[in-house]
Amino acid sequence: MKVLKFGGTSVGSAKNIQQVASILSDYQQSGQRVAVVVSAMSGITNKLIEVGNRAASGDETYKSLLKDIESTHLTCIRELIEVRRQSKTIAFVKLLLNDLEDILRGIFLLKELSLRSLDILQSFGERLSSFIIAEYLTQIGVDAEQLDARYVVRTNAVFGGAKVDFVTTNSAITKHFGETDKMQIVTGFIASSESGETTTLGRGGSDYSAAIFGAALNASEIEIWTDVDGVMTTDPRVVPTAFSLQQLSYEEAMEMSHFGAKVIYPPTLQPAIKKNISLRIRNTFNPSFPGTLVTSKSGQEDWPVKGISSIKDISLVTLSGSGLIGVPGVSSRLFGALARGGVSMILITQASSEHTITFAVAPSDASASKKIIEEEFFNEMASGKVNPVEVENNLSILAIIGENMAHRPGVAAKLFSALGKNGVNIHAIAQGSSELNVSVVIEQKHLYKSLNALHEIFFLSDMAELNVFMLGLGLIGNTLLTQMRDQAEYLLTERNLRLNVVGAANSKKMIFSETGLDISLTKEEILAEGEASNAEQFVEKMIEMNLPNSVFVDCTPGESAVKLYEKILLNSISITTPNKIANSGTLEYYLRCQAAAKRRGVKFLYETNVGAGLPVIGPLQDLRRSGDKIIKIEGILSGTLSYLFNTFAAGMKFSELVKQAKEMGYTEPDPRDDLGGVDVARKILILAREAGYHLEPSDVTVEPILPQACLDAASVDDFFVELEKANSLFEKQRAEAEVEGKALRIVATLDEEGKATVALKAVDSSHPFYGLVGSDNMVVFTSRRYFNEPLVIRGPGAGAEVTAAGVFAEIITIGNFLIN
Repeated sequence: MKVLKFGGTSVGSAKNIQQVASILSDYQQSGQRVAVVVSAMSGITNKLIEVGNRAASGDETYKSLLKDIESTHLTCIRELIEVRRQSKTIAFVKLLLNDLEDILRGIFLLKELSLRSLDILQSFGERLSSFIIAEYLTQIGVDAEQLDARYVVRTNAVFGGAKVDFVTTNSAITKHFGETDKMQIVTGFIASSESGETTTLGRGGSDYSAAIFGAALNASEIEIWTDVDGVMTTDPRVVPTAFSLQQLSYEEAMEMSHFGAKVIYPPTLQPAIKKNISLRIRNTFNPSFPGTLVTSKSGQEDWPVKGISSIKDISLVTLSGSGLIGVPGVSSRLFGALARGGVSMILITQASSEHTITFAVAPSDASASKKIIEEEFFNEMASGKVNPVEVENNLSILAIIGENMAHRPGVAAKLFSALGKNGVNIHAIAQGSSELNVSVVIEQKHLYKSLNALHEIFFLSDMAELNVFMLGLGLIGNTLLTQMRDQAEYLLTERNLRLNVVGAANSKKMIFSETGLDISLTKEEILAEGEASNAEQFVEKMIEMNLPNSVFVDCTPGESAVKLYEKILLNSISITTPNKIANSGTLEYYLRCQAAAKRRGVKFLYETNVGAGLPVIGPLQDLRRSGDKIIKIEGILSGTLSYLFNTFAAGMKFSELVKQAKEMGYTEPDPRDDLGGVDVARKILILAREAGYHLEPSDVTVEPILPQACLDAASVDDFFVELEKANSLFEKQRAEAEVEGKALRIVATLDEEGKATVALKAVDSSHPFYGLVGSDNMVVFTSRRYFNEPLVIRGPGAGAEVTAAGVFAEIITIGNFLIN
């Protein structure tokens, strides 16, 4: 025999009851004998409690609520039961409702609602639902009848949570089922005392009823039918990727129940555990799904963690002081006082020094706990041996649970690493010696992010998701979107990585979606439904979303977002950017951003600041990390200037070459932004700082390339007029270099003394810069290791494609760091 229990949602409407009946009809046709325990219709128990409270307070609106209860059940009957059979069913229900009305009238007159009366009131929910279900089953050909559990389940007379007399109960249940072959539709939650008074079994009572009947009947299995596909790896309302577990041990199920999993109520398990009866959690609305089996053994999965549970709202209470150290009986006094005060503790942790005892309670018990402790330790506090009680609110508990965690190194490390990389601070930690559960207390605002991050680490390690926020959809930003779109399938299939663009903005609009924006659309289509945007609003929204594994991509050219970098990093969000302003501005802000990234354990990557897609900063950092000392850095650091001087040859006018480069889009709209050497100065400053030199922008010397008249020109057109006048000057410099077997190059240099310069130089054929062609960049590192043969890095140093590719690579790097 099997015992099936259907909860309030499963029997909450006529349509749902028909679904339950279909499941039971299938059991009957298969020849499998079952006993069925049912709850009250969804919401009815709460209404019965409310109607009693209203009556006890003298509020006559209890009558209208009673009418609602009546209407719910009569409507259900009319939708389920054939007209010719309705009168009998309605008559019985009316009779029950009349009894309920009489009881409420007495409560109203006495202005009193005792626990005894409340138990009687609550019993009507199950009595009504079970009768209606039994009648409908009979109508469709299932040989069923209602069983009022008060006739067979005996308890003591402790109302509101009675204790079962299993000897008497088991005997009565066995006798009753031995005398009938009909399918029994049993009222869950209710029982009766030895004197025949109605009692209830407390919270989760219908599940408990199922376990009681299952144990008494030596059932092969107890099935708990609910509205989810079994026990999930974590809360699916918070973590969309949560999935059903095939099997749990009793111990795992109880741990998950204690820490927030609502599918199973712990006392339910006790009769089943004693008889070694398996439970199966199934979905009424997806009956073909096998659900989750709860038995004596954990499942065969190799996951170290079986589930992640949470309690959203708790308070942390701490007792501390030197007067606790080495004093016997302190814990006994503390917990004894709290027990006498009716305070239940959720989690307890104590420092090995015995200086501090911390425990978690429901927020409603926090004030009472503080008062109880202050009274118990009044003398110690008055003498200064014990500190004032500390209470922390707005906290949550996260618990990773699984029998496979035992003797398995690295599980806790994964937990703490995932939380740390996402900026989640841990307020308290608790772990039993069985290693079945590791619990941490965190700020409530980080619960969503933490659950998602941990679920990904422990259950989706073969598939990771990175949440990307993109600011700036100009040439580089739009190119990056295209590259991400083109590589999406490869990343999924080959790298098991999904880039989820959850926020995007240009200078006018911004849009966000936690489930991800559709990057197959054009940037105009993506932003079509967006709202007014600026950098500060975008960053505030990003921080407010508080998503796990987040990266901020700044593809803007200005400083509006740059001034927010420190704030972003301090909120544990990694950054990648081609924008060089942060790293070439004041030394103070550069160092603050570096410190913020280090403090929060996140990445601040900016390889594209210097070489676009060319790896320059990374190798420089690697040299320093490995103990090498940088002696000198030389660089051709502008693709534009590289193109101009690599192309400049005899017979060419320099002004015409610059004009052609501008028309081809190689230069800025005002070519002086390139020829003035400011961009190159920023790049050598960044390299100098990465090499360990604390330089300010003013410490970089830029030797003028252009005559002063060019720099002073009022407009771009005027600039070209003046530049044409200077053609002879540039030709003279080129010709002199050529005579000497040299070539002109704009060279940025950092010397051994930390002096940074940008100047037009003539280099001979022995120098690596001599053979440069096109718009290639080149950086030469001379170090202790690379002294006789400097380290040369050469390649394309400009262009949207290579710059976007460099940012893309850093996004992947950040993803690997956060998720692995």
